[in-house]
Amino acid sequence: MTERVGPNNFQILVLSGPSGSGKTTVVERLIRESPVKLVKAVSATTRPQRKGEIEAESYYFLTTDEFVKRRDHGEFLETAEVFGAGYWYGTLKSEIQRAKDLQGWAFLEIDVQGALKVIEFYPDALTIFLQPPSLEICEQRLRNRGTDSEETIQRRLRKVHEELALADRYCYQVVNDDLNQTVNEINAIIAKHRV
Repeated sequence: MTERVGPNNFQILVLSGPSGSGKTTVVERLIRESPVKLVKAVSATTRPQRKGEIEAESYYFLTTDEFVKRRDHGEFLETAEVFGAGYWYGTLKSEIQRAKDLQGWAFLEIDVQGALKVIEFYPDALTIFLQPPSLEICEQRLRNRGTDSEETIQRRLRKVHEELALADRYCYQVVNDDLNQTVNEINAIIAKHRV
């Protein structure tokens, strides 16, 4: 059972991890099983909407002009151009307020670069870095997706090394080598920070 979060128990939870660390599966489980209500922040992007994606649920799909205008007006917590594809991604500040209005914790699944920017705004945010069990497993997971070119895989692997070097900037690091254990460990961390 998910407990309601009162106004004095608002928290921002940031989860990051390199490509291939298993974030997506962990996030889905946490949303279902967390000891507090987690409200996943919906990211904004300039990339085209893919089949099956739902506006305001999968992403907020913005034109580049709209994204830049909102960024210039200070509406984003963090923005980044991801993997040099020419598309921008970011977390709108309004997503933090949406979580608060829904009496839940704001749950941001973002990259390290974005997380460091969020920490500037919210130094008390609860930050967790999801470690892959090994670089070999990380690479294997990336290759098993079957969606990326060799060049993209190599670029992602370079980024993995950069992100791993910044893991110590997070409150906690959790190694994702067993899904159930990982989810239980993160839920225990969340429970410890519940007011």
